[in-house]
Amino acid sequence: MDNSKRIEAALLAAIEAQEGAGGPPKLAQAIRHAVFPGGARIRPHLCLAVAQACAADDLDLAASAGAAIELLHCASLVHDDLPCFDNAATRRGRPSVFAAYGERLAVLAGDALIVTAFQSVAASAATRAERLVPLIKTISEAVGAPHGIVAGQAWECEPRVALTEYQRAKTGALFVAATAAGAQAAGASADPWRALGEWLGEAYQVADDIRDVASDPETLGKPTGQDATHGRPSSAAELGLSGAIQYFDQLIAYASASIPSCRGSAQLRTLVRAEAKRLVPVEMTRLIAPTVTRIAA
Repeated sequence: MDNSKRIEAALLAAIEAQEGAGGPPKLAQAIRHAVFPGGARIRPHLCLAVAQACAADDLDLAASAGAAIELLHCASLVHDDLPCFDNAATRRGRPSVFAAYGERLAVLAGDALIVTAFQSVAASAATRAERLVPLIKTISEAVGAPHGIVAGQAWECEPRVALTEYQRAKTGALFVAATAAGAQAAGASADPWRALGEWLGEAYQVADDIRDVASDPETLGKPTGQDATHGRPSSAAELGLSGAIQYFDQLIAYASASIPSCRGSAQLRTLVRAEAKRLVPVEMTRLIAPTVTRIAA
């Protein structure tokens, strides 16, 4: 089974496990709407790729850890789109959960996804119980305060925030969890892999800042201009589009260089390069900043 199929199977198993008979049908529909069909699934792909690089003896555990991180990411998107935050009517090219099912069910669907994520990891760690505590610690730290995605969203409520701190919490935390959990699911140390998640997470947020300014809602699948509308910190605003693109390329180069020497390092570098091209294509650069010279990852 290839990694894409393994990830979708793990996500489906996690969702089906909480769809008991007699439950509220609209809630079940809202939860599925939040998860399927998904985006690039870069976080679980990264988790599995690191596990494979660490010679994992149990890819099912790595897939469940990656799926849990993806479910937490989906939960954060559901909550981000709510009227009290971005008030975004679309996500991934279709109505957001709150637009399709209402604000109350969107809040509950996001909450349910958080619980489902941890249920998924716990259920899959039965044969590798000694790996469960490190995995839960890594994943939970990426969600809560003081440095997880909840803190990242909360920084938007503060009068001042350092751009790097904001990006590391709001986006980087789940990327660090993906690389660290991939190693832990394989029974390896997480520490050598954290830098990869940190660099990639920051690069991903910079790319999001660029696309919020330079893309259009149809291409992006969600509203654009959100950073300016809500007064959020943005690399594009702070560095300018050309500067943000150059910084993105630099972060991708750092991410590639941080990959530890291992049998899967070439595969991981290929994944990093492919994701960089998807996030900020050369064609986009030529349109918005034609004088910028891109560097290879």
